Amino acid sequence: MPANLTQQYHKAEAEYRRASTPDEELQCLQLMLRELPKHKGTDKLQADLRQKISRAKKEVESQSKRGGGKSATLRIPRQGAGRAVLLGGPNAGKSQLMTSITKASPAVAPYPFTTHQPSPGMMPFEDISVQLIDTRPITEDVFDPVTQGLVRGADLVVLLVDLGADEGIEQLHELIDKLASTKTRLATTSYLDQSDMGVSFTSTVLAPNKIDLLGAIVRLEFLHEFCPLDFPEFAISAEQGLGLDELKRAIYEAMDVVRIYTKLPTAKEPDYDKPFTIRRGGTLLDIAGQIHKDMATNLKFARVWGSEVHDGTTVKGDYVLHDKDIVELHA
Repeated sequence: MPANLTQQYHKAEAEYRRASTPDEELQCLQLMLRELPKHKGTDKLQADLRQKISRAKKEVESQSKRGGGKSATLRIPRQGAGRAVLLGGPNAGKSQLMTSITKASPAVAPYPFTTHQPSPGMMPFEDISVQLIDTRPITEDVFDPVTQGLVRGADLVVLLVDLGADEGIEQLHELIDKLASTKTRLATTSYLDQSDMGVSFTSTVLAPNKIDLLGAIVRLEFLHEFCPLDFPEFAISAEQGLGLDELKRAIYEAMDVVRIYTKLPTAKEPDYDKPFTIRRGGTLLDIAGQIHKDMATNLKFARVWGSEVHDGTTVKGDYVLHDKDIVELHA
């Protein structure tokens, strides 16, 4: 019997994949169970969800008894059109990349483990911004649980490789192996393992760094031969700025959002300075909810200007919006 999972269930499942703390996981799992259709076709899924809810409750309680701790208390609010997390081994150049494409100023030094805790910054792209988070290096012996939560909750991982040293490829091997030993892993797309919903995969792009240095091209060839990865690849020099425009566009496109401009009924022109962003396939009600929950509840109709409609077309709340649509909401 097919499960016939609802849109609300799929939305809760997507939030569960992005959950970065046990408390967030618990809330999403409980919502998934509430939204799950109850029939024989979902019996196994119901049982799996109840087991995961039980484990999540124990983890939340255990964390509370420990008095929180860094992994529980470090919270970085999501901002902008989405979140990309920078991963890499020691001295891969994550902090230099943050400095080059955001307005953040993390410590940058030519020695490993400069980054002691996650550091956020905003990457401008055209008229929006994407949140980037620098993380501690991952090695065979070092993998901060905070980093694991950030990877799970990210829309994209930017995986940096040090092409400036022979050990860069070995460090990449260690990082991949370390993640493979956990339930938070890297892939070409983001998804949950349906056979074990605790296993989460996050969409990843590969950024071999320091392509400008002597021997980098040879090391890149070794990388392709001895550590082939299916991820989209963007060779860069974070310090010299090589390849960064292409990488920034790839980061933006991975967010899979559309930009929506709003217009007051009394105004001649929309507000082009700060567009709203929603996931591709999102509706007018999604935008109304971002503006104010009462707007979503009381929305009667909207007028839309865009590539898929005639100017000023009247639409209802379920209208699917497109990139750079202009909307005029009426409640």
